[in-house]
Amino acid sequence: MFTGERGAPLNPPRGLCWLRVIANDAGLLPIRLHDLRHCAATFALTAGTDIKVVQAMLGHKNQSNTADIYTSVLPEVAFEAAERTAALIPRSSNR
Repeated sequence: MFTGERGAPLNPPRGLCWLRVIANDAGLLPIRLHDLRHCAATFALTAGTDIKVVQAMLGHKNQSNTADIYTSVLPEVAFEAAERTAALIPRSSNR
């Protein structure tokens, strides 16, 4: 939810207008609010946020919906998790 300067909910057409102005001023291509939702979820997963947390953040009914939508991000997340786990294993320097 977006709010105006006084904290009242912003009506959707006005919020979309502001988004278009901000994107244009920043030299970005047009973007939809739904695109921002996908970006937030993708960034959260890539940053290592648990998928259950992302599910709650997006309001998905179950974790499998979130996993189905973001399957392209999950292999990268799994690789990074494996790398972090492997880094915890002590290594002998006398090999």
